[in-house]
Amino acid sequence: MALSDLSIRNAKPSDKPYKLPDEKGLFLLIHPNGSKYWRQKYRFNGKEKLLAFGVYPDISLKDARARRDDARKLLANGIDPGEAKKAQKAAGMERAANSFEVVAREWFSKNRDTWAPSHADKIITRLERDVFPWLGSKATTDISAPDVLAVLHRIEKRGTLDTAHRAKGNISQVMRYAIATGRAERDPCPDLRGALPPARETNFPSITDPVKVAELLRAMDAFSGTLVVKAALLLAPLLFVRPGELRQAEWKRADATPAARYLGTSSRTELGDS
Repeated sequence: MALSDLSIRNAKPSDKPYKLPDEKGLFLLIHPNGSKYWRQKYRFNGKEKLLAFGVYPDISLKDARARRDDARKLLANGIDPGEAKKAQKAAGMERAANSFEVVAREWFSKNRDTWAPSHADKIITRLERDVFPWLGSKATTDISAPDVLAVLHRIEKRGTLDTAHRAKGNISQVMRYAIATGRAERDPCPDLRGALPPARETNFPSITDPVKVAELLRAMDAFSGTLVVKAALLLAPLLFVRPGELRQAEWKRADATPAARYLGTSSRTELGDS
């Protein structure tokens, strides 16, 4: 006799598990603690097997019968529904392992030590805020140029075109890493060439007006921060080197600069020459 929702609800647990049969191999297994599990009995290659369909009432009687019918269709085509279920689960796990977010975080962890901390923070923040919510769960093999362009347009609409270009660069880096590790076949970002307006560059020309130069020098002289920065600001107009060169300068190189005669040995000693 086929089951009904009423008969399932009225089924009481006993000291031992027991079955309530439905039709075509489907039955409900009732445990002593009152939980009710859907099971499907079938035979494949002469062996009796079981399929699990979930727990009642999360899986209704109607849903359980639909899953039973799907399993019977597989059997009719010579496919073991139990093995098919395992294959689907494995494929889902593989897709999750190859999702854009998983690959991107792996790429980030392998490269972060080669970047300045501030640069690394900007990259991961950009990915978490602007990319992962829309591409993070997609498998890298499924990401297309329109998918990426939709992400970039969202960023562009905020009025941050430069961020959109930087996000495109980061997405491309992740996709190239996915290709290198066998988790993607191509990077769709080159297909977007010209899809975004070019970012406007802001130039900061050198100050040539004597009045503004004087204002800058007075501001540098009035700086009240740390001694190291103060020393760098005072040295900069004397040495005329780039900030990075000044930061990495060593006293042994001072004699080679025109400013060495101005600074003198005593000045170098006061600044910590060892």
